[in-house]
Amino acid sequence: MNAVPNGNVIDGILKCSRYAFGPNRLHYCGPDANREIFSYIEAGAQDPGLENLLKAFRTMYPYLKFIAQANKIKEPFDSRVVEAYWIGNEFLENIDRNKFYRHLVEEHGLKKKLDIKNFERLTAKLRQGAVPTHSFHVLDVWRRTGHIEREHTLESMDSCRISWGTVRKLDGPFIFVEIELLVYKNGKLALGEPVIKKLSRYFNANPDIEGLKIGDIVSVHWDVPCEAITQNQAEILRKYTLRHIQLANQTI
Repeated sequence: MNAVPNGNVIDGILKCSRYAFGPNRLHYCGPDANREIFSYIEAGAQDPGLENLLKAFRTMYPYLKFIAQANKIKEPFDSRVVEAYWIGNEFLENIDRNKFYRHLVEEHGLKKKLDIKNFERLTAKLRQGAVPTHSFHVLDVWRRTGHIEREHTLESMDSCRISWGTVRKLDGPFIFVEIELLVYKNGKLALGEPVIKKLSRYFNANPDIEGLKIGDIVSVHWDVPCEAITQNQAEILRKYTLRHIQLANQTI
């Protein structure tokens, strides 16, 4: 592939920082640097300092590197790679299953973090369509591999996955979105009926969030609106979310 324009990488770094901010402000993932990350986002600018902060996210960054290498992309923060990890795109379909297995063992250490039975059940899902997107790690790995090592609850899985909602009301710093929450239904995970959820606009300088209109679709991570996304992106995000919910339900 051709070299990626520098602007594409800059956009990818800023996009990635908006998704990473939510768990980082709660001290779940990444370095203790939420104020610095927030300042970069508010300024709408990046330098090597922001890139180094994002590289310190021990779960996210290895996935970005893996997706980039699988697609012969030089820069892990290429915006297409960032989109593949957080939302999903065609890059996820270019993944070699055996290399994905080695990635989980060597980069994430899951063979050591999970008992052998659970690790084998997890990696069996690679043959059934699991791909290295954020929804896979949240819904199928079942552990936070950042600062906190404990089993997910339903509420934490719902907050940690990237969800999407349609803006129904705007009220100053608040956004009211129609969103499907993760629920248990007949002992299995599912997306529930749409509800209205109130969110705060954290990124006042982000034109995607500042300029939201009724009917726009926004992606959400740990109750933080990350960016406005297209209908097509929302459908792709739904596709990969439902795929990994289905795979998760095999081992519940």
